[in-house]
Amino acid sequence: STIAEWNIALRHADKLTVIRQRMDEAAARSGRSAADVRLIAVTKYVGVEIAERIVNAGCNDLGESRPQQLCEKAEALSTTQVAWHLVGPLQRNKIRRTLPHVSLIHSVDREATLIAIDRIAGELELRCDVLLEVNISGDETKHGLAKDSVLPVLHSAAALENVRVRGLMTMAAREGDSDVARRNFSDLRQLRDQLVSSTPASFLLPELSMGMSNDFEIAIEEGATMVRVGSLLLEGID
Repeated sequence: STIAEWNIALRHADKLTVIRQRMDEAAARSGRSAADVRLIAVTKYVGVEIAERIVNAGCNDLGESRPQQLCEKAEALSTTQVAWHLVGPLQRNKIRRTLPHVSLIHSVDREATLIAIDRIAGELELRCDVLLEVNISGDETKHGLAKDSVLPVLHSAAALENVRVRGLMTMAAREGDSDVARRNFSDLRQLRDQLVSSTPASFLLPELSMGMSNDFEIAIEEGATMVRVGSLLLEGID
């Protein structure tokens, strides 16, 4: 490889090291183990080559917002060990192509989508893990289930054979500071805890996907098990 390529690879490794150090410190502040939090590197603004470099630098969990891009990158990197995460909306006409590639869908925000995933997963002989996206802030510009809609969807999910709901996902309010983000993340954790006590025993809901480049440390302090970091990892890298 050329010196320029080596320098790029080093920058990715260095950025991952800094981000993981910040994750470790946030976990320690809240009395948690850093091993309890997974870093999802969101690669939606970069091509296959950069995505592969991030994997080679030590991050095997990659996130995409669009099913089309996820499928194209997954197919291009099929020989690389990657767990793909869909963190954006999934239209029903994209489910069939997406399911064979995806490790976890973070963004199920309606019962009809859950039922469609279950049906198609059955036809493909797959089991699919999903998170329910919750609009915890009530922001009208955001996707997600209203808080009081989550329990009925979980009860519907209990009857599905090919889908496992593994937890919840949210984004902090668009208009707000770190205190607002902390309140949003705390609200999601509390909602999860309430749901676990009032849903079928099969729903342990261990995963909380919350926190992005500008607020992932707050999310970890409030209980995130996955953080979705893109711009912080990729800024300044071309």
